[in-house]
Amino acid sequence: MRTAYIETITKLTKENPKIYSMVGDNGAIVFDDYRRDFARNFVNFGIAEATMTSVAAGMASCGAIPFIYTIIPFLVMRAYEQIRNDICLQQMNVKIVGIGAGLKYSTLGPTHHAIEDLALMRVLPNITILSPADAKETRKATELAAHLQGPVYLRLGTNKEHVVYEGDHSFELGKAVVLQEGYDVTLMATGDLVWDALMAVKKLSAEGLSVRLLNFHTIKPLDDKQILKAARETKKIITIENHSVIGGLGSAVAEVLAQSHDEAILKRLGINDQFCVAYADYESLKDCYGLSANKIAAATMDFVEQK
Repeated sequence: MRTAYIETITKLTKENPKIYSMVGDNGAIVFDDYRRDFARNFVNFGIAEATMTSVAAGMASCGAIPFIYTIIPFLVMRAYEQIRNDICLQQMNVKIVGIGAGLKYSTLGPTHHAIEDLALMRVLPNITILSPADAKETRKATELAAHLQGPVYLRLGTNKEHVVYEGDHSFELGKAVVLQEGYDVTLMATGDLVWDALMAVKKLSAEGLSVRLLNFHTIKPLDDKQILKAARETKKIITIENHSVIGGLGSAVAEVLAQSHDEAILKRLGINDQFCVAYADYESLKDCYGLSANKIAAATMDFVEQK
């Protein structure tokens, strides 16, 4: 995702010199080519995320299109006041790019995990939230962010995501992608866990279960229509996210269902109400917290078999 983002922002800057890349120390080296070709469009603020955010808002007020980029906890949490007051309240045309979604920085521990950011960003008015599934979707999401007017939060992994889309596919703001149809249960996933959900669906299909799989690459605005359609047609829904079960995709889906008076049953898979204090490689952490393909498949089977 990181490489796809940088390649896309480079392309976009060639097309539109109003686009600027601003980083908070992290990612400085990987921007070497960008910095060489677009020296006036690149600023490394160092470890000064709040300053970077306010400066970006000021630049946007003068017609620039700034993309601010660094590790999610140091951007969303540390500069939250500036994101709220300088960007969202003023409806500034700033693109907030966070990397290391969920447990991606697995070996760096809970200070670098990003399991609360969707909850924090969802509550802010005037912001669009994009959570692509792989590198191809990252390119589409970055291009969309550049052309949208107003604040955008682009939530990315790192650089080791699996391929979900082999060919081209549609990417429409606020429209979930149906990756597979089914009628026994619906899985709703976002971000890099779309691939794990896809692998789980293959295992479940081999066991005779009919599973619908939706990719929610847009968290805000949410695709209410697909949620309610799944509720009517499959009655059971599981949300899957690299985030706390509180405040993210699962909570957003629950809000839609609660207001619809639908009788669908919802199960949320994510990080329970806890910090992830384990240190391990990413695949091991996913399995530890029930987010690997095997654990998703097992949880889905148990859920479907419940009366």
